[in-house]
Amino acid sequence: MTRILITRPLPEPVLAEARRHFEVETRDRTTPMKPAEMRAALALHDGVLPTLGDLFSADILGGSGQHRCRILANFGVGYNHIDADAARAGGVAVTNTPGAVTDATADIAMTLMLMSARRAGEGERLVRSGAWAGWHPTQMLGLHLSGKTVGIVGMGRIGQAVAQRCHYGFGMKVIYFNRSGKTLGFDAGRKESLAALAAEADVVVIAVPGGAGTRHLIDKAFLDAMQPHAHIINVARGDVVQETALIAALQSGQIAGAGLDVYEFEPKVPEALIRLENATLLPHLGTAALEVREAMGMMAVANLVAFFNGDAPPNLVN
Repeated sequence: MTRILITRPLPEPVLAEARRHFEVETRDRTTPMKPAEMRAALALHDGVLPTLGDLFSADILGGSGQHRCRILANFGVGYNHIDADAARAGGVAVTNTPGAVTDATADIAMTLMLMSARRAGEGERLVRSGAWAGWHPTQMLGLHLSGKTVGIVGMGRIGQAVAQRCHYGFGMKVIYFNRSGKTLGFDAGRKESLAALAAEADVVVIAVPGGAGTRHLIDKAFLDAMQPHAHIINVARGDVVQETALIAALQSGQIAGAGLDVYEFEPKVPEALIRLENATLLPHLGTAALEVREAMGMMAVANLVAFFNGDAPPNLVN
């Protein structure tokens, strides 16, 4: 029977569905796999269901045709932790789980936008500290989002879902930077450069895929071009934003605030960032809802089932 390794604990309905089709081995640890574990997984299993942090690099995947494993069915839409080119060269297919994560991630983007603009994290810390002296007219004044301009970097599924929420929910003007133009059900202006978007947006939302092509896409030059009252939100991958430049911009008041769900060296978060009151920090909650994680798992299993039935997986990326 086909042997599958699931590299992290998943919701029970997902495990039950996988066991209907395969001989399943589950890894109980919540931490990423180590190199020796990944090499063993490739040698001992027909397929692996990995996720964020399982770094299937070219070094791990090297050796065309030497692996028993024929597919990496990634749990998540982002797969920059897998060298898809090296996998292809080694005869290993790679799939992901788009669609299932879109709305949940867009919701977290909106959560971070509101928390950062309205200083919600700072306010909660004040109440919990016992130092709150009561309401007054100039207490903790933040940015009113309704009618403002949101600039979205990356207009894929998640970027479009954020744009819809901003336009219809808050009456915001939408501008975006993307490799190609998009046809949406409302006005959205495509900017020809990141600098032009940075200069106009009251809130910037990062929603591009991770990978070498987008590493440090948001750098000091981008942050310098932003308005002093503006906020930046990252629900993409941590290394899309140059973390040292972001910390400096927040410390100096170059920008008003940041809302982050991901970090450049995740799970390590710099102490300087943690100390900043104008940084709202979440522990990668983008898809952290039970029904969403179940849907992601079912999609990953469906990719495996199709592959081993001899069909094209629905979400093949290489």
